[in-house]
Amino acid sequence: MKAKAMYICNECGYQTPKWIGKCPGCNGWNTLIETVVDDGKQNLGTVKKSSRQVKKISEITYDNEIRCKTGMGELDRVLGGGLVKGSLILVGGDPGIGKSTLLLQICENIGKTKKILYVSGEESEKQIKVRAQRLGTVNADLYLISENDVEIILECINNINPDIVIIDSIQTMHIDSIASASGSVPQVREATNAFMRVAKNENISMFIVGHVTKDGALAGPRVLEHMVDCVLYFEGDKQSSFRILRAVKNRFGSTNEIGVFSMTDKGLVEVENPSAMLLEGRCDSSGSSIVCTMEGSRGVLAEIQALVTPTGFGNPRRMADGVDFNRVILMLAVLEKRCRLSLSNYDVYINVAGGLRIDETAVDLGICASVISGLCDSPIPSDMVFMGEVGLGGELRSVSQLEKRLSEISKLGFKTAVVPKMSLRNVNIPVGLNVIGVSALWEVSKIIRNK
Repeated sequence: MKAKAMYICNECGYQTPKWIGKCPGCNGWNTLIETVVDDGKQNLGTVKKSSRQVKKISEITYDNEIRCKTGMGELDRVLGGGLVKGSLILVGGDPGIGKSTLLLQICENIGKTKKILYVSGEESEKQIKVRAQRLGTVNADLYLISENDVEIILECINNINPDIVIIDSIQTMHIDSIASASGSVPQVREATNAFMRVAKNENISMFIVGHVTKDGALAGPRVLEHMVDCVLYFEGDKQSSFRILRAVKNRFGSTNEIGVFSMTDKGLVEVENPSAMLLEGRCDSSGSSIVCTMEGSRGVLAEIQALVTPTGFGNPRRMADGVDFNRVILMLAVLEKRCRLSLSNYDVYINVAGGLRIDETAVDLGICASVISGLCDSPIPSDMVFMGEVGLGGELRSVSQLEKRLSEISKLGFKTAVVPKMSLRNVNIPVGLNVIGVSALWEVSKIIRNK
């Protein structure tokens, strides 16, 4: 085979025969790395003999205990009920967000019954033990190795035959037969492929830690996310103790579930009631409304704050944190057109308290209610919750899983819920909860002003 050099982008995997300063794929600067690739044509007509036999699905058997609990209920919820044998799980997140802390706590919980190998390419064995002692998660039966060579790691796995392997991180792994630096696209792809074969053949559950780019996406080739069975993102503001573990891909469970944690001096602590945590410190000032959003099968209540102030410049300023900025601009346009509110001379700032990121359209009504309250300086009652999607005509569209939302609202002691009228068909309303059905945005404006 003839080898030739190609330039491959470390961010998106774009390939080009010549070096260029700016990648056409992701618009990143100085991300193209020279890599030697094979350019030989394989003889695809040759039939390869294999000892593996084709089986019918009815002939395949498996152990009923295919999942094992991690000892962390929030993590089990995200994984779909527990850790699946032979699965390959990719954990990504910003530096310092708590990825290694989460994995060490998993070692403490599962290590009592399972054999675990922790492979670190970034820290020495002594550093890992010091950090484990600080967190109080020292497990005497945990196997540690500080190594970057994939072949040596595979030999260690073959020698001790562990049940669970943790690779921290995949960007530091290196294969000598590939002529490129650690963290490059070929190195990351081939190292992940080698670990995937071991996980499937030996029935080993494997966690792989992945670095993220400045845009928040997992570094390396996009094929990395396609190869693994589960992709977990660790989100949250490092200045806050609030952490969210979200599954963006899961072959063995739902991708809508989230796990909520709080970062403390002793590591991550599970938050069983995130709504109460998000609503702590709430004041009854104008421009504040409560919304209920669904995160998988769990209803989460959050506070949306709106600050509406007269602008001191020619063009009013718009800012949004925690919700989509374009969605906020859309809601402001609907309020001006359908509710006759003049917002052209006001700066509008929208914030979701607690650092939560909400992408659901069911919070449209909460955004509009906060803006109306802030503009009129009329506080919304503290026991009122808003849910509903707002259309461009000012109409309110139905929301999904309304019964679960109302149940969560009633459980936390709220007395009134403003929801779209069309969503109330065949819905069981909890006892003691007053549900107001509205069909247009101007009705909500009237409710807030009368209050």
